[in-house]
Amino acid sequence: MNKRSIFAIAPVCLLGLAITACGGNETAGSEEKTETKPAEPKKEPFTLTIFTEGVKPEEFDARFRGRLEKKFPHITFQYQMSGTGVTINDLVAQKKIPDIMRIDVPGMKAKYLDLGLAYGLDSLVKTGKYDLKRFDPVFIQEMVNAGRTGELYGLPVPPYFPLVLYYNKTLFDQFGVPYPKDGMSWDDIYELAKKMTRSEGGAVYRGFSASVTAMLRDNPYSLPILDPSGDQLADPEKWKAMFQNLKRFYDIPNNAMEKNATEEINAFGKGKVAMMGNQHNIYLTIPPEINWDIVSYPTLEGAPKLMGQRGPAYWAITRQSEHKEEAFQVIAEMLADDVQLADSKNGIPTTLVDPEIKKALGQTHPLYSQKNMKAVHTYPPTAPTPKRKAELTDVLGRTQEAIIFEAFQKLANNEADLNTALRQADERLKQEVALEKSKGK
Repeated sequence: MNKRSIFAIAPVCLLGLAITACGGNETAGSEEKTETKPAEPKKEPFTLTIFTEGVKPEEFDARFRGRLEKKFPHITFQYQMSGTGVTINDLVAQKKIPDIMRIDVPGMKAKYLDLGLAYGLDSLVKTGKYDLKRFDPVFIQEMVNAGRTGELYGLPVPPYFPLVLYYNKTLFDQFGVPYPKDGMSWDDIYELAKKMTRSEGGAVYRGFSASVTAMLRDNPYSLPILDPSGDQLADPEKWKAMFQNLKRFYDIPNNAMEKNATEEINAFGKGKVAMMGNQHNIYLTIPPEINWDIVSYPTLEGAPKLMGQRGPAYWAITRQSEHKEEAFQVIAEMLADDVQLADSKNGIPTTLVDPEIKKALGQTHPLYSQKNMKAVHTYPPTAPTPKRKAELTDVLGRTQEAIIFEAFQKLANNEADLNTALRQADERLKQEVALEKSKGK
């Protein structure tokens, strides 16, 4: 995807030339005194290393590099993407620790905190008088909570991934069923799914598919998987409600769940699935022949009317960096309003609260400009998921996600009843906590 940045070019005024006034009522020979602005001290050149996972160099260059090189001509930016032999663990072992890292909440324990890389930004925010209120407070609080020390370890960088409901317009037209609308409930979507699931002309059409992990993890209750205060599954009654809501869709005849999470997500792109619960995700590829659109994520009875979302990544600074102040200035530049406006116009949801930047979502993108992008902002985002108390042993977020997905998959495939599936998830979580505790001995 091509990303564009907007550059703000300040006019340059050249001073130091003496101006002599002639004629009029002025005294001959009078001169206006001018002041020469002292030249800024030359900044010593150095190299700043930026490390990310999953963001290709082409994307970094399109969104940030030109802007940074113009703003900081004395800095050479070395960009590294994780790969074979270039993981963060490799770099730590080789003592080639980057200055800036792009971290996320599920992976920050193992890939940032546990490696001794963490550096709190609070002092830099204070001395630089940096305005954190620019950002959605949900994202700032999420990072503070995830660090479990009260420090802010990163600033939120787009994109984040809000949940929406995709639908295939061609199938709804083919079967004469009205399209979904913003503001519908899960009960409404269930009725649509029943109408759209059918076997016709030798083909099976499914009414609904889902990114199950995203839907369970980014739930409207902001419910964590592992209890923040104990070594067990958090609030099993709420998990029951969410499992039951989703299970009924897979009980519709001809709407069985695919054999794994990837195939379940990819089913919509094959053209025979009417609706899909998933994230608005700029990295999600839907074949161009699918005539799709989105509406707001459905609301669940008894749950808050909020939009669940997978939070953004964060620009973080390593404790070992010798250029912390400059690194913070670079991060601030990558998160500037006009940079995020350009991102938003390209379909990348902003981490800022600015309503005009939000409203610009997808405006200039060839595909998203044709879609119902206001669906993304129909409801406010959910609050941060509560994190484990600092004194308790934690388990990797992705491990927790895998456990809750496997529990639901067993339920959906009728391999376990509801109580058994949740009990097994609870047991798995306890095993993982015990395993993490054993590592510290």
